[in-house]
Amino acid sequence: MNIHQFHYVLAVAEFRHFELAAEKCHISQSTLSTMIAKFEEEVGVRIFNRKKKPVELTLEGAMIVDQLKIVSKDIDQLFEIAREIKGEVAGDINLSVIPTVAPFLLPLFLQEFSLQFPKLNIVVREETTEEIRKKLKSREIDIGIVSIPLHDKELVELKLYDEPFLFYDAKHVSGKKISLKELKSKNLCLMEEGHCMRTQVAELCNPGGAKQPATLNFEYKAGSIDGLIRFVKSNKFSTLLPYLSTLDFTPEQRRHLSPFSASVPYRSIGLIVHQHFVKKKLLNILRDRIIARTYGLLPKLDAKSQMLHPIGS
Repeated sequence: MNIHQFHYVLAVAEFRHFELAAEKCHISQSTLSTMIAKFEEEVGVRIFNRKKKPVELTLEGAMIVDQLKIVSKDIDQLFEIAREIKGEVAGDINLSVIPTVAPFLLPLFLQEFSLQFPKLNIVVREETTEEIRKKLKSREIDIGIVSIPLHDKELVELKLYDEPFLFYDAKHVSGKKISLKELKSKNLCLMEEGHCMRTQVAELCNPGGAKQPATLNFEYKAGSIDGLIRFVKSNKFSTLLPYLSTLDFTPEQRRHLSPFSASVPYRSIGLIVHQHFVKKKLLNILRDRIIARTYGLLPKLDAKSQMLHPIGS
């Protein structure tokens, strides 16, 4: 039994096709088939039903494949530890960022970061907090950028910055600051379910889940900040926006923005990784780079500012 056999089994499990798996592994189909057969003989379990087209996993084979995925991740971590010891920054990094952060934070650091480490292959996705949480635990991704805290014992959090919210009213020109009390009397357009920002804002406006009287006979749930802004602007509605999303606003759009007086609602954004994540050097470099790029862009918050706790995904 060897590492190559693990990769061959996982490749067939992924493609459900011996020829495609062989191409991915850069070996002949006969070699791959022989090596998998030897592995099955050694563990005493038939992993694939070769009579089915496409190839199917047996019930016992599915259990073996699930364990092989874990073993494969552990082996990858072994090599990552070796790179850390040698001071190398290389390999693959899968980074997932929540959609209300990604479009505004990634342009600030990602290109420069990737150019600094040409041997690093970075794959970036936009996913909800719950998706990121699940994939970190299953080791499908390496690093997440989300609104913290999550209070998850399996995950480690590294704070990056605090980001205040601004009130955006497309119908009225802003002439003064707005209070939280005023906000609670307004109908706001929000993100759709699955986005932590929706839950945060909803809790801010309706503490404890108390319902507020509605003045609109419909509810719009946006899938992205950009979609939210476009809808609010075209229909002369209002919403709450994270500070970084407003940096490229036109002078006309800025006339409709209002900061909060006294108690300022904000969220904390941080890096999260699995508790057994081994690329510590890379993680610290990434954290320092993001902190450096966001410093000065965000206003400082005083002790009276109000924290928006993410509840749910």
